[in-house]
Amino acid sequence: MMRQEMKGKVVLVTGANGGLGRFVTQAFLNVAATVIGSSRKIRQEEFEAANFTALPADLSSREGAKALLDEVLIRFGVLDVLVHTVGGFAGGQSVADTDDATFQRMLNTNLNSVFHIVRATLPALRRSGSGRILAIGSRAATEPGAGVGAYSASKAAMLSLMRTVAVENQDAGVTANVILPGTMDTPANRFAIPNADFSKWVQPSNVASLVLWLASDAAKEITGAAIPVYGNA
Repeated sequence: MMRQEMKGKVVLVTGANGGLGRFVTQAFLNVAATVIGSSRKIRQEEFEAANFTALPADLSSREGAKALLDEVLIRFGVLDVLVHTVGGFAGGQSVADTDDATFQRMLNTNLNSVFHIVRATLPALRRSGSGRILAIGSRAATEPGAGVGAYSASKAAMLSLMRTVAVENQDAGVTANVILPGTMDTPANRFAIPNADFSKWVQPSNVASLVLWLASDAAKEITGAAIPVYGNA
């Protein structure tokens, strides 16, 4: 059923070759969607599927995001789904000890990149008539802890932005939702926290399945949601 529904849908996945992005990209490829995978460095051969197209892009500016969207429209004419998986983490410092560079880096990575790509893609998603925007937030957006002030603030701001997008574009059938995972079982996280109990972490494949469902017609009445996926931690 999902394969029939998604076949031919044009899906843009940012951070497509990242720890979560790989699972999201593959999930859409498996249901015959036309998938454009983007990141700063990505190669066509990273996904062995005829329905995959690699488009490197830098989302740190309005111009970079617009250039990516323009290329998508030149090649495919439409855009139905945007899945934004780009993000970064910095922690270990109190707010009082957080330096300006770290705070700005978290804003650039976790908030500004969303702003640039959502602003660029919204006209096309509105024309779709059933556009879907999915962004990956963090549990820290709603449950901040000590030592992650810059990170949690950037994710909280992103969540607020996405909820505004949901309200502003509901008239065009566009939904905008944010998934809030706990610690995900990715190679980068295993390297950073080698002594953790990985069995309690969130599996990226499960997050990818949720993304796929939220992009479907079955989820058309869900918008502006912040969906917790915390695992067993």
